[in-house]
Amino acid sequence: MVSAEELLKKPLYVFDLPTEILATLQPKNDGAEDGSHAPVERTVEPEAEIARLNALRKQEDEDAAKSASCALCGVDFTNVQAQRNHVKSDLHSYNLKQKMRGLRSVTEVEFEKLIGDLDESISGSESDESDDEDDNDAGQPGKSKDSTLTSLLRKQAKLSAPQDDAVSAPAKAKRGLKNIPIDWFSTQTLPSNYSLGIYRALLTNAEKDEPAHIVDTIKGKQLSPKPVVKGAPGESNGIVSGPSKDDPHIFLCMIGGGHFAAMVVSLAPKLGKKHTGADQREASVLAHKTFHRYTTRRKQGGSQSANDSSKGAAHSAGSSLRRYNETALISEIRELLAEWKPLIDTAQLLFVRASGSTNRRTLYGPYDEQILHHNDPRIRSFPFSTRRATQAELMRSFVELTRVKISQVDEVALAAVAAAAAAEASKPTTKAHTPASQPSKPKLSKEEETTLFHTSQIQSLIRRSKAPAVLTYFSTHTLSPDFTFHPTDSPQNHHAPTPLHLAASINSPTVVLALLTKAKGNPTLPNGDGKPPFDLAGDRATRDAFRVARDELGESHWDWGGSAHVPPGMTRTEADKREERDRGAAEKAETARRQTEMERLKDQDEERRRHEAEAERKRRGPGSTLGALRERTGAEKRDEEARGMTPEMRAKLERERRARAAEQRIARMQQGSGTGTGN
Repeated sequence: MVSAEELLKKPLYVFDLPTEILATLQPKNDGAEDGSHAPVERTVEPEAEIARLNALRKQEDEDAAKSASCALCGVDFTNVQAQRNHVKSDLHSYNLKQKMRGLRSVTEVEFEKLIGDLDESISGSESDESDDEDDNDAGQPGKSKDSTLTSLLRKQAKLSAPQDDAVSAPAKAKRGLKNIPIDWFSTQTLPSNYSLGIYRALLTNAEKDEPAHIVDTIKGKQLSPKPVVKGAPGESNGIVSGPSKDDPHIFLCMIGGGHFAAMVVSLAPKLGKKHTGADQREASVLAHKTFHRYTTRRKQGGSQSANDSSKGAAHSAGSSLRRYNETALISEIRELLAEWKPLIDTAQLLFVRASGSTNRRTLYGPYDEQILHHNDPRIRSFPFSTRRATQAELMRSFVELTRVKISQVDEVALAAVAAAAAAEASKPTTKAHTPASQPSKPKLSKEEETTLFHTSQIQSLIRRSKAPAVLTYFSTHTLSPDFTFHPTDSPQNHHAPTPLHLAASINSPTVVLALLTKAKGNPTLPNGDGKPPFDLAGDRATRDAFRVARDELGESHWDWGGSAHVPPGMTRTEADKREERDRGAAEKAETARRQTEMERLKDQDEERRRHEAEAERKRRGPGSTLGALRERTGAEKRDEEARGMTPEMRAKLERERRARAAEQRIARMQQGSGTGTGN
């Protein structure tokens, strides 16, 4: 017997499941046997149907000017007004109802015969029930036309009610199904915590209505792999030779944003060989085709037809191109569908993704000899998200649809989580206990708020090197130059707790000198690491500011050499000379760097010119004189003269050139005639 590990080594295909899994396959118990999920039937009143018809009628009325006939009723018109009147008629409304039900439209003769067979006037005057409704609706505008069609629909509903009740009776007794995209199964071949999932979209409507026989349905869908036919001819018009087209197959189609992709795939897999010699199952593509046209307005979104409907027809070159491409794309798609009609008619399911009314009209029409119909029970939407319509995306969607989903659940962990949740829910909880577990922040006093405000203001001024503003702020608010920043436990204030520490750490010599000489700040105060402000200075200019302050304030003012760590003082003149010397050295270095860069660029330019001269010499050949320039042709001279000119300037230059040439010819002719006369 094959182990579970061997079965799960390769993906499981819905239509070719291993025999070990099929023998023990059974649906998961979803708790729906009690009928709690049974579908609820709804009775649609004729008035609601009329509202839907009015919406469809309004759309048809808006598109009336685009056609001279009604494809639904098969009637031709001589003018637009006659067509609009027909759209509002009872015949057209009745055929819309037939189309919504998936039934055939009727002609005018059949419609009149239908009214006669029902033995009821279209106005409903012979019906007691309609008489009551007419009385109730008297004085209400817009009710007369709806009531005439309502009476006919109600009569048909009464005639079909007994049959509908007989059909729906067994349906109500069936087991309800959840509105989920995947049916889950279990098998004894795999551990109990494994589940196998199959998309419900792969089942027909009749198979979905028989949930009790779902396993038998899956067993009946199994197909044997077919070997690859070697030497088969290649592709022709998108149809691939190889597997028989009589095999069960499905049709997949996507359209959107000017992209179209369609594919017909056989459900019987191909059996081939890998390079290692092992068997390999692949999808059998019977036909595939993709189209792409520029129909979407770039950076604005939406098709050109949608923009024309909302804002009116544009007259640009791009809009004309997009309109042409839309028409061409519709024609190409419908021609392809007509060519694939035998494959589409025999397909078991039709998976279609068409977003937007324009794309749906492209596929579902209505148009003459249309292939796809929106009421076809085989049509399915993709039960998962899809990307741009390409052949690769269709193949990915096919693999996703037909591959069995495997779910592994750790039941022990789930039971532990459920037990923990139940225990937590059983604990008594009070409102008084919740705030105790979350202590609130202590409320700040007025003094603390003021201190925090001063801290933010002073730090902001120092970081912008606003020395006069810092001094003014201290004097205005009567603050000490050794003001301690708050909160003191923050990393920033631990490193720079005073204004002098902060000015030294950000290398602001102007603020340092102002704080020391004018505000009389203390340079001996240590920070959280025991360092004075001088130790935080990162450049020579800031350190020189401390030495200038030592010279100006005097040795006895602070313990400069001890706690402050400041070197011997220097005058402001010496500091300025030193700064000027450093600035001159920096400028000299920059000048040298620029000179070096200029020389390098000059050498590169000379090297480039030598290469160009060598290439020109090789192009002229050994017989040409070195350095001789090739004489330019007349066309090259004219191109040189017209270089950089606009088309209008070039035309003017050409006219002047032709005028000068004509004048020269006339002058030569006159000279020739004068010479002949003299002789």
